[in-house]
Amino acid sequence: MPDRMTENNMATPHIAIAGRAIGPSHPPYIIAEMSANHLGRYEHAVEILERAAEAGADAVKLQTYRADTITIDHDGPGFRIEDGPWAGRTLYQLYEDAQMPWEWHAPLMARGHELGIAVFSSPFDETAVDLLASLGAPAYKIASFEAIDLPLIRYVAQQGKPMIVSTGMASADEIVAAHDAAMTSDGGVALLHCISGYPTPIGQANLRTIPDLARRFPNTVIGLSDHTLGTVAAATAIALGAAIIEKHVTLSRADGGPDAAFSLEPGELRTLVTDCRAAWEALGSPEERMQESEKTSTPFRRSLYAVADIAEGEPFTRENVRSIRPGYGLRPERIADLLGKPARRPIKRGEPIIEAAVAW
Repeated sequence: MPDRMTENNMATPHIAIAGRAIGPSHPPYIIAEMSANHLGRYEHAVEILERAAEAGADAVKLQTYRADTITIDHDGPGFRIEDGPWAGRTLYQLYEDAQMPWEWHAPLMARGHELGIAVFSSPFDETAVDLLASLGAPAYKIASFEAIDLPLIRYVAQQGKPMIVSTGMASADEIVAAHDAAMTSDGGVALLHCISGYPTPIGQANLRTIPDLARRFPNTVIGLSDHTLGTVAAATAIALGAAIIEKHVTLSRADGGPDAAFSLEPGELRTLVTDCRAAWEALGSPEERMQESEKTSTPFRRSLYAVADIAEGEPFTRENVRSIRPGYGLRPERIADLLGKPARRPIKRGEPIIEAAVAW
């Protein structure tokens, strides 16, 4: 991948969606991806939205397309899925079942506003962008499979809203091209490291890509679109610098559906939110300074103490002075200065050796 870093352009990257600042210096932004888990039932979609809000997610993401805008009804070579969770179906059949009716978008966005959770979507063609723009979508997501569709990315960028681009399957040069196309937007850009395996084996998550993307795109927010099972990869990604986590969610994997097998249930989503925010808090800062929680522990560090009674004028030796806990005496490294010096006054066993007790 070409290196995009410049010496003079190193400000901490950030974007904002619906007033929520997103970037390394802010708590992680958690996106619950509804995808096809609505199962074709509006009430089901609303409940996913409500449960995601209860779990503490910052946003719910939809997908906006029709089967005939994303493919054609055809069973020829390449149009039938040969393996994976959707094997045996044609592309048209999959998307016809998975598509979200366009008339749902407005009420779902309105319900999200009532709940205080952002609702935006991945558009898959220009008509979908137009619909979302008419509804005042606060952001746009470019799915991994569309990351090579530069005309679509540029059309989305014209809306001037924040853009999030997933990088699954993309080569180094393709990521640069998608990023540059998206950067024509006035709303800012985020790149999500993504492995487009459904599910992704944990050993293929390749999370070290996250700091590499941050190094190569220093003015861009970096995150993770996670298709592994569970929440470990997401929390680990935060420790590596991810500022956004996107994860598929469902009410219950037992409900079935195209994406159910690699989706989180609401309780698991809550765990992800809690763990990711705790991971971010744990990062802290690189300062080497005592934290508040440490202050009560400082008396139990080692220091120099009399381990035998010492008479006035008696020299300090390794037999009558040792480095032990607690920490009210001279620091342990002062032992070399202390040995051989006379005591200024009598010192009892168990008494700390302090400056005033030594005839320097």
